[in-house]
Amino acid sequence: MFVRSARVPALYRLSLLSLLLSSSAAHAIHANETLVVRGERVGGTLTLPSLEEARTNLGRIAGGASVIDSESYRTGRVSTLQDSLGMAAGVFVQPRFGSEESRLSIRGSGLQRTFHLRGIQLLQDGVPLSLADGGGDFQAIDALSSDYIEVYRGANALQYGTTTLGGAINFVSPTGYSAPRVDARIEYGSFDYKRVQASSGGTQGNMDYYASLGYSTQDGYRTHSAQENIRLSANTGFSLSPELETRFFLFMTDSESELPGNLTKTQLRADPSQANFLNTRDNQKRDFFLWRLANRTVYDMGNSRLELSAFYSYKDLYHPLASFIGVIDQVTNDYGVSFRYINNADVLGRRNIFTIGFIPQWGDTEDDRSANVLGVRGMRTNQMDLRAANYALFAENQHYVLPKVALVTGLQLTRSERRLEDLFLSDGDAGFDAEYEAVSPKLGVRYEITETSQLYGNISRSFEPPSFGELSGARLINVVADQSGTTFEVGTRGNHDLLGSQWDISYYRAWVNNEFLSLNDANGVPLGTVSADHTIHQGVELALENTLWERLVVRQTYLWNDFRFSDDAVYGKNRLAGVPEHFYRAEFLYHWPQGYYAGPMVEWVPVKAAVDHANTLFADGYATVGLRVGFRKARGFSWFADLRNLGDAEYAASTGVMADARGADNAQFLPGDGLAAYGGIEYRF
Repeated sequence: MFVRSARVPALYRLSLLSLLLSSSAAHAIHANETLVVRGERVGGTLTLPSLEEARTNLGRIAGGASVIDSESYRTGRVSTLQDSLGMAAGVFVQPRFGSEESRLSIRGSGLQRTFHLRGIQLLQDGVPLSLADGGGDFQAIDALSSDYIEVYRGANALQYGTTTLGGAINFVSPTGYSAPRVDARIEYGSFDYKRVQASSGGTQGNMDYYASLGYSTQDGYRTHSAQENIRLSANTGFSLSPELETRFFLFMTDSESELPGNLTKTQLRADPSQANFLNTRDNQKRDFFLWRLANRTVYDMGNSRLELSAFYSYKDLYHPLASFIGVIDQVTNDYGVSFRYINNADVLGRRNIFTIGFIPQWGDTEDDRSANVLGVRGMRTNQMDLRAANYALFAENQHYVLPKVALVTGLQLTRSERRLEDLFLSDGDAGFDAEYEAVSPKLGVRYEITETSQLYGNISRSFEPPSFGELSGARLINVVADQSGTTFEVGTRGNHDLLGSQWDISYYRAWVNNEFLSLNDANGVPLGTVSADHTIHQGVELALENTLWERLVVRQTYLWNDFRFSDDAVYGKNRLAGVPEHFYRAEFLYHWPQGYYAGPMVEWVPVKAAVDHANTLFADGYATVGLRVGFRKARGFSWFADLRNLGDAEYAASTGVMADARGADNAQFLPGDGLAAYGGIEYRF
C-alpha cells in the first residue's frame, strides 16, 4: 500500500460506486426475466451486436481483423492488457512493470512512445476512448467488463474513421441480454496482488442493464511499483421499437500508479526488482480520475441503418516525473459525436454494402507544470492551454463483382488541429497553431472461400497527426509534420469445424513517411523527436488455434517485425528500435468434459532486440514458461491457478528507445515480473 494523492478518500469513493452497483444488482435480483448466458442467447441488440454478429461483420473486412471472446482470457488472471490481448493476431503488448500501463503496438505503431499510447485508436462500444490529440490511457480499460474485443489492424479500422498505421481496438460491453444475473470474481496472488469484481445484468420490459464494479491493488514485483484502481462500468438500453434503440454508457475510474522507471542492463542482471533511484527520489507516479458518459442510438430501416453516438469525458491527472520535467497537473475535457449510415441494398443486381460516416472530436486540456522537489510540487514552471480537434469524413463501399468476390473501395478526408496557448510567458511566444490534412484512399478485394473463411488483399494510405506528447511533451516546443504511409497487405482468416482449426494470417509492407522518432544528426547531436524521412515496416501476423483429439486446445501467435530505416543519411538501413523482430506466444490447454482444464504457456523472443536506432545496444532474447489449471462452467463456481515465469527468468519485457547509445549501457530496460502465482474464484448465476 502507498500514500494516495489528496483527493477524495478511497473508502468514500468505493462506497459511492458500491451504492450505484448494489442498486443495479438489487434491481436485477428482483426482476422477473430468466437469466441468459453466452451460448444460449440468439443475438445481441441494435446498439451492441452479439459476439456471433461481430464475427460475421468481421468476415466482411478485406484485411487483418479479429474478435476476442472474453471467455478465452477469463481462464486465468486478468490484470494487464497482455492478459486479454496477448493472443490476438498482430498485437504486440507487454506490461511496462506488471501493470495496466503497457507497450502496445500494431505494425510498429508508436515505436517512439514507450509510455501511454499513440498510433492506435482505443474505443469503447464504438465510441473513442483515446483523447482528441491521439493519446490514450490504458487504465481507462477494463477487460473484465468487456463481452468481447475487436481488433482492426491498420486502415481496416476505416469504419471507425481511423487510418493510423496501427488501427483500432474496440472493447465491447455486455448487455442485460448477454451478462449473467450476478457475476462475482476474486483474484489473488504474488506481490500482494488483489482484485475483486462484481457485475449484474438483466432485462425488464423493453429495458436492459449491465453494471460492473471492480477494485484492484498490488505492491508490484519491483520497488516503487504499487498500483490501486477502482472502476465502474455500466450501460442501460431502451428498445423504443423493433427498429429503434438507444443506450447510455457510464464509466468511471480512479487510478494510482507508482513508476519504478528504467534500469541499465547491469542493474537488471544484479536485481531486476529494484527501481531507478531517480524515480523513488522524485516519487514519480501517475494518478488520475476519469469519468465518461456516452450515448449510442441505432435506427434499423431494413436495408439501411443509421447509427448516432455522442460522448463526453473528464480527466484530472497528477503526474510527478523526473526533476527536469517536473510535476504535470492536467484537467482534460474531451467530447465528440459520430454519425454512420450503412446501406445494404443491391446495386446492379448484385450485393452491395455502402457505409458513410462523419466523426468530429474535440479536446481541451489545462496543463499546469511545477518543479518536482523530491516528490513535492515546487514553484510553477509552465502553464498552457492545449486544444485539439479532429474531423474525419469517410466512406467505404463493398460491391460483389462475383457471388463470392467483393471489391472494396474506401476514402477518408481528415483535418486535425493542434493549438497550444502559452499562459506562462508574458509575451506568449511559446505557443503554436498547427493544422494537418490528409486524403486516405483504400482499395481491397475479398474472396469468400466458405461462409467462415476468406482470402483478402488491400492497399491503403495511413495518416497520423502528432499528439501533444510529440509537440510539447519535452521542455521545448517541437512542431513536427504528420506521419503518413502506404500499406500493402494480403492474408487469410477463417475456421474449419471438421479440422478443429482457426487461423488469422497476414503479411504487410508499409512505406512510412515522417515517422515520429528521436534521432541524432550526422555529428551525433540529439535532435529530439523529429519526422524521420523514410522508414519501412513489414511483417507477418499469425494466430492459430487447433483442437487436437477433441480435448487439447493449442493457441499460438507469432509476429515477424521487420522495421527499418530506408537509406537514411545517418542510420542507413538499421533496424528501428523498440520491438523485437520475432515474438512468439502459445498456450496448450487440455479440457476435460467436466469443465477442468490444464496446460503450459510459453513466451519466446529468440533474438536480441535493438534499444537504440544506431543498433549498438540490445535487449537479450528470453523464454518464459507458465502453467494454468482450473475449472470453468457457465453457471455456478469456477476457479483457476495461474503460474507465471516458472524458471524465474531475469529479462527485459520491454525497453525504452533512444537514438544512439554508442554501445554504452543505459537505463532503458524494463524488467518482466519474476516467478509469480495467482489464483481466483468466480461465481455466476
